[in-house]
Amino acid sequence: ISPEGDRVLFGRGGDLHVHDVEAGRTTRLTWTTAESVSNGRATWSPDGNRIAFVQSDASGVRMRSMLVPTDPSYPELREVRFARVGETITKLRVGVVDARGTEVRWISIPSPNEGFYLGQVSWAGNSEELLVEQFSRFRDERDFFIANVSTGEVTRIYYESDPAWVIASYRLNAGLEWLRGGDSFLFLTEKDGWRHSYVYSRGGREERLLTPGPSDVMERGPVDEREGDDDGGWFYFFASPDNATQRYLYRVRLDGSEPPERVTPEDQPGTHFYDFSPGLRWAFHTYSTFDTPPVTALVSLPDHRVVRVLEDNAEVRRRAEATVSHPTEFLQLDIGDGVEMDAWMIKPRDFDPSRQYPVFLYVYGEPHGQTVLDRWSTRNNYHRAIADLGYLVVSIENRGTPAPKGAAWRRAPFPTIGVQSTEEHAAGVREMGRMLPYVDLSRVGIWGWSGGGSNTLNSLFRRPDVYHVGIAVVPKPQPHLYNAWFQEIYMETLETNPEGYRVSAPINYAEGLEGDLLIIHGTGETNTHLEIVEGLVDRLVKLGKTFDYMTYPNRNHGLSEGEGTALHVRMLMVRYLLEHLPAGPK
Repeated sequence: ISPEGDRVLFGRGGDLHVHDVEAGRTTRLTWTTAESVSNGRATWSPDGNRIAFVQSDASGVRMRSMLVPTDPSYPELREVRFARVGETITKLRVGVVDARGTEVRWISIPSPNEGFYLGQVSWAGNSEELLVEQFSRFRDERDFFIANVSTGEVTRIYYESDPAWVIASYRLNAGLEWLRGGDSFLFLTEKDGWRHSYVYSRGGREERLLTPGPSDVMERGPVDEREGDDDGGWFYFFASPDNATQRYLYRVRLDGSEPPERVTPEDQPGTHFYDFSPGLRWAFHTYSTFDTPPVTALVSLPDHRVVRVLEDNAEVRRRAEATVSHPTEFLQLDIGDGVEMDAWMIKPRDFDPSRQYPVFLYVYGEPHGQTVLDRWSTRNNYHRAIADLGYLVVSIENRGTPAPKGAAWRRAPFPTIGVQSTEEHAAGVREMGRMLPYVDLSRVGIWGWSGGGSNTLNSLFRRPDVYHVGIAVVPKPQPHLYNAWFQEIYMETLETNPEGYRVSAPINYAEGLEGDLLIIHGTGETNTHLEIVEGLVDRLVKLGKTFDYMTYPNRNHGLSEGEGTALHVRMLMVRYLLEHLPAGPK
């Protein structure tokens, strides 16, 4: 919607259009003729006269063929563009078009030959200048430019680099936000070893640290700039300095004159989310823990007074009381060398601490997600059901996950994925066995989805002394065949990092398989393509290994298409676990 509210901007067929509501007229703003070119990510200028957008040109990206199951007798072949590791990636450029569609101007920013990615593209506090955030192909460099739309002049206002990777703004709402009408800006960076918030002058010459100390800003929240107030307002953000499994709302003065203060009540340990109102007087607050379903209430800010409970989930809570037979236990596992990992454990309903139980470990272990979180999740209910069969269901947070434990924690595995996590999970299981006499280390299973499936393969192949059963769901055993956008952040390319790719690939360690392995995949995968997994299947067959392999026709990465699929996948896992890692204490 335009700033005046009289026009609607929309995309159709790869081009941008504006519809004048009062006149009932639609104007086409951009004209593309190639299917490989599209225009999007469009934003109005504050005065409503211009529109900034990003043009994507994928003409250099190679095509990948896939079968489309229309008629089962004669399936169609469809080609889609897909950039694998080391291949040509989509070319990007920033344009500005007159809202009447009469003129397009292209912003000329420095463009590395190997390609780049664009983060934030927005108006720079006025209608004459654009802010452009640019990342290098490997995401190890980050630039902020200001471009004058009329003159074409481009000025760099901030630059940072990291031997591994810099913060990615799309992940954490970490992009730049203008303050005081564009005189200064606020953003997140990990340049000092922690994810901190800084305020910079418009030209980037003066900086002010708002969130000092050895703790991370987990996510940026809104800014409350109070006109006429000497302190200049507040910056809201999410953090949990003392417990990486939880999440709370904090705020700090924009002038940095006082330390941050916690807004979330101290008597509510767990995970908190907020949906803020314009003006920041109110927020929808949702709070949960691992064992407690979420409650959503309208609260006032900053006093956090509950105005009205909107959803108490009373029925879900009643049912949860019946399924949560024991409070989930959160642990800290010290595996030496200064590494302490968070973990949780779900015990069976009839748990007897004098006996030993088999362990079933749930893993992810890659940079895009945590598994050890003190928040309600339906996946936890599945794990509770498994635990009640007679297992200790556990999860361990290795280094390399996005836990708020500092940049060194998150970048520790670079330039590999799966090597360090495999060893740390194994060490964590061993430490758990040392700490807790009811852990049976002679009966250990492991499972994971996507990156967790890859970690499952690595664990079963590399550490047969620890794991006896593994279930790998939609894994990527050949990382060099994965997409460039994700894999190159953490491992660069096969050309620049051949050893990293060799040691990270589960397929290269398949000869180590001794236990029972079930691989689950979908033939309609658009993420971890079927051929990535079938290469491992061929390798295991060649090695004469015994394993089980289940494919779901035409299902994608979530294995959710088709009635009954989700339940079937999970029942398959339970049956396999019971057959190969019998439940119950000894």
